[in-house]
Amino acid sequence: MFKNPNQEQIFQILKEAKNIAVVGLSPKEDRVSFQIARLLQNRGYRIIPVNPQYAGDEILGEKVYADLVSVPEKIDIVDIFRRSEFLPAVAADFLKTDAKVFWAQLGLQNEEAAAMLEEAGRKNVIMDRCIKIELNKMIA
Repeated sequence: MFKNPNQEQIFQILKEAKNIAVVGLSPKEDRVSFQIARLLQNRGYRIIPVNPQYAGDEILGEKVYADLVSVPEKIDIVDIFRRSEFLPAVAADFLKTDAKVFWAQLGLQNEEAAAMLEEAGRKNVIMDRCIKIELNKMIA
């Protein structure tokens, strides 16, 4: 059964990360994905929007990519805003990159995706945790 890294490991991941790909980022300001991506930018992270619906456009001043494989930069964290049933497909895409951390937002978890990542030796997997809440815990 899937288990998240401990709190210290999560803090370490957030301290080391620079580039965060936001899968499912919406250009709509009322969406949680947009609000969290903006917060990440304000905290000094570079966000990389990933959403095939808006590929080639810009969200929050950054070019949108269709999928993780299309992103030319190094990705530290893949922050996912897609429903749980889409996590295996995102995991498959993630495995085609050298991205370090697979992070499914609060309320999102999928054992199949976790098993795929574990079998591939990708240990930095976080599910059902909000990156904003974790950042706020670091500051508190």
